[in-house]
Order: sequence, then structure tokens, then C-alpha cells
Amino acid sequence: MENRDIVLEVKNLKKYFPVKEGFFTRRSTYLRAVDDISFEIRKGETFGLVGESGCGKTTAGRTIIKLYEPTDGEVVFENQTVSKMNMRNIRKDMQMIFQDPYGCLNPRMTVSEILAEPLEIYKVASGSEKQNMVYDALARVGLSKKFANRYLHEFSGGQRQRVGIARALMLNPKLIVCDEPISALDVSVQGQIVNMLQNLQEELGLTYLFIAHDLAMVKYISDRIGVMYLGKIVEISEGHELYSNPRHPYTQALLSSIPIADPDASAKMERIVLQGSVPSPISSPSGCKFRTRCKYAKSICEEVEPELKEVSKDHKVACHLVNDGN
Repeated sequence: MENRDIVLEVKNLKKYFPVKEGFFTRRSTYLRAVDDISFEIRKGETFGLVGESGCGKTTAGRTIIKLYEPTDGEVVFENQTVSKMNMRNIRKDMQMIFQDPYGCLNPRMTVSEILAEPLEIYKVASGSEKQNMVYDALARVGLSKKFANRYLHEFSGGQRQRVGIARALMLNPKLIVCDEPISALDVSVQGQIVNMLQNLQEELGLTYLFIAHDLAMVKYISDRIGVMYLGKIVEISEGHELYSNPRHPYTQALLSSIPIADPDASAKMERIVLQGSVPSPISSPSGCKFRTRCKYAKSICEEVEPELKEVSKDHKVACHLVNDGN
């Protein structure tokens, strides 16, 4: 893979949040939301990031786009270090679609004002040209221009998300971080939004970081997938390879939880039930973070943190048992 094919490269990214240990003490410990992750996203692809709630995937997305300042590590966008880039360029080329559009868009503004705002800030267009660009953006996401003068409370959840997507597209970004863009929507609407995102990607040459916990939908939309557990990436692979040949014990358990519509096939499928609960990211286990819930754990898992190593072409796993060939 040549460097020119890489749009985004994440190198040893960390995001820690300070947490006070007690009311009467000044001493703080840290919540390790994102704890040394590395991956790259190629031009025109969708990279899925999955894991349980609280694993750090949303924090990773927000740190990549610089809504959070990283504690350590580096994010490189088109061969430029994001921390050294002008914020105006970052916001123009990298956008985010949030889980709750009602919470991230101004409810006091009409849809037309919401979509026109970035055009005004970046002095892209004005007057009738600006209004026509707003109408074009609405049409692109399947909304009529008659919606332009309405407020967000007048829309359904699916329509609001379409407005959020239109807002993200206004400045023709190259990379879009999709943070659980369908999890708050009805199942019947989820498929429509995902299909629309795929059509927009093909039409505009977009690159996506798609964050979700819906494993079936991630399989459908993603070219490659990274699996996160307690702030760490434990496995990265091509989508079809990950689902047909998961190597990390956590990935195997995660994929076994996907519901199957066929009752007979579902009854025959082995369900892997993990014991215990996810440890606190404030005081995570030594060595492998998954070892406290892994039935295959050995002494080395407690002592040494496994590295994310390539076990086959484009398939990386962070597990001592897999990497040692056991």
C-alpha cells in the first residue's frame, strides 16, 4: 500500500481524562478512554470502528477531528499533522456526523440558516448562489426545498439526521467521521440512511470513519474494521475476513452476539458468553486488558501487554495466543 492511498493515519493516539480520587484531595488519576491506538484509513474507503459502549470509539473519533486535544500520539491527515494544521482547514476538510443531530445543531435556526452558516463563515457563496447551494444540499440528502424554512423540532428523527448529513457536506470535506449516525433511528430508517451514505461516498469520493455498535450494519457498510476494547484496538481486518475468521477472543464473542433471523440457524450457532463485566478504564488490568474475561488467558497475558501484529495479509491481532501460534 502506497502512502498516497492513505488519507488519515493515527499513530499511538491517547486521550486521558483526569479524575479526582477524593473530595478532599488534589491528587488525580486518569480515565484512559483511548489508550495508544494506531490505524490508517485509505482514500475512498469506509473504516468501521466497533466495540461495546464505553470502549472509547466515540472519544477516538472526536480526538481525531480535534474536538478533544490528544494526550499523546499523532494524527496525520493527507501528510499533515492535524495538531499543526489551521483549524479552518481542519473543519473544511474533516467533518463529523453526530449521533444526535438535535443536540449538535442550533434549534433556534431554520434549516436554511443552519446549512448556510458554513458557507458564510468560509465566504464560499452569498445571496442567491448561497440559497441555491442550500437547496442542492437538501436535494442531495432526499429533502425538498420546502423544508428549508422549517425548524428542527418540525422534523422526524430520520429527517433531522439527513439535515445533519447535509450540514457535514456543505464544504465538500474529504473525510467524515460518522459517530453512531443511525443508532437513534428506527430500523426501517437506518437502512435508508446507510444506503444514502454509500451513494454519497460514491458520488463525492468521500472517506468515512464509521463508528457504531451495530455489528450487522458495520459489516454491510465497511471495507475494513477495527475492534476496540477498553481503549485499545484488539483486531483490524478487511470486513469479510473479520466476520468469517475472527482471531481475537473478544472479536469472536462480539460477533457471536449478532442476531440471526433464521430460528434454526440461530439455535445451531454457538453463543460465546463472556464472564464478568468490563473493567474500569481508570484502573484497567495489567498486561492484556481483556485477560480478566478471557477463558484462554495465561500468565503472560497478565505480565505483558500484547502488540497489534499482522497474522495474515491486512489482518492484525493483539493477542499472545494468536501471535505465538497457540
